[in-house]
Amino acid sequence: MSELVVPADWLADRLDDVRVVDVRDAWEFEGIGHVPGAVNVPFDSFRADDHAAEDEDAVTDGDTGDGMLPGADAFADLLGEAGISPDDHVVAYDDTHGVFAARFLVTAERYGHPRDRLHLLDGDFSAWRLDHETTSDPADPEPTEYAVDPPAETPLVGIEAVADAVDDPDTIIVDTREAWEYEEGHIPGAVRLEWRELVDEDSRGLKPRAEIERLLADRGIDADRRVLLYCNTARRISHTYVVLRHLGYEDLAFYEGSLTEWTAADRPLETGA
Repeated sequence: MSELVVPADWLADRLDDVRVVDVRDAWEFEGIGHVPGAVNVPFDSFRADDHAAEDEDAVTDGDTGDGMLPGADAFADLLGEAGISPDDHVVAYDDTHGVFAARFLVTAERYGHPRDRLHLLDGDFSAWRLDHETTSDPADPEPTEYAVDPPAETPLVGIEAVADAVDDPDTIIVDTREAWEYEEGHIPGAVRLEWRELVDEDSRGLKPRAEIERLLADRGIDADRRVLLYCNTARRISHTYVVLRHLGYEDLAFYEGSLTEWTAADRPLETGA
């Protein structure tokens, strides 16, 4: 597997060589403690205040592909304040099995941070502090001038590409939400793979590779097919996207607008299990 998802020991051996990003709330970072050397970039700081689909004009024009992305300038300012440069290897973590940290990594990738320099801590802060040192020292990063450089090609797809995928036998659409959400309404033909099914509750990190691969095979989510992911606001699919990339899946599509955009545009839904 890749070094996209890295174990705690990997990080412990490289604390002086990487930039560690803690995406928990500031009170957790300061009050509970954090990984030594980490900077705090809270989840809400790299999410837009409102989903782009809430803009009625954008929905009418079919131009709502930004979803909950914060915008390139806002993200550049955020990383610059955190002392991060595009040359840095970045390891992100949270205390929620990695789902919020994965969203940070996807956002960084979208705005051009090199993919091979983005890493998710396997497990989360609770798992880290079982065997490794923590600190409550305040972070004092030296600001940088972070320049975003969005890549020409990204895994992000818009609503029309999703509509085309519904009838494409070479694409499998994957809904990463909970069962009750899926049953209330999902994109036609989508299979359900709740993001937490890939996580081991005891270790707080990923399940063993063989177990994940069996689960994916049972749902027909094969590496030789195009896999198109969605949820409600693109947070949960971020984790699944990172895990699939870690496993070697190459043909991945990321529907940033997700079901919020799909329903705002009055596209068809299926119901039931």
